[in-house]
Amino acid sequence: MARRRRRAEPVERELRWQSAGDTQAFGRWLGGRLRRGDVIVLTGELGAGKTTLTQGIGAGLGVRGPVTSPTFVIARHHPSLVGGPALVHVDAYRLGSSVELDDLDLDADLEDSVTVVEWGAGLAEQLSDERLEIRLAGDEVRTARLRGVGRRWDEVVDTAGIA
Repeated sequence: MARRRRRAEPVERELRWQSAGDTQAFGRWLGGRLRRGDVIVLTGELGAGKTTLTQGIGAGLGVRGPVTSPTFVIARHHPSLVGGPALVHVDAYRLGSSVELDDLDLDADLEDSVTVVEWGAGLAEQLSDERLEIRLAGDEVRTARLRGVGRRWDEVVDTAGIA
């Protein structure tokens, strides 16, 4: 009988692509693999593709759009059009602390939604012990560094970028 492997450490993978369309395509792929309760923490410089990736995730989940940056409203809720989980899209850029993130009361939707937090590093880790952290970088060639924290993400990260 084959034994299922266990990972004590987070699983990591680096992906590269050329365009915003590629970023959205990866987001659609990822969105098709997400489930209720999943938390994605996105980091990267301004213009790195965080919202573009989230648009792809929304398309992969089949949520009502358009998915746009929630910079001024802090959080947007996109219900599913296909009976799957909703997308809660958060922009933590203007938040000063994890206390302010906690004040958004994201826990109310956490179990039934996929929660994506832009600019979330250092703030959003409190939302879940298991999460997918994605660091985006680059202009002409985009790099995505995926870090899956928790066994939930082993297969997702292992198969990312494999057609």
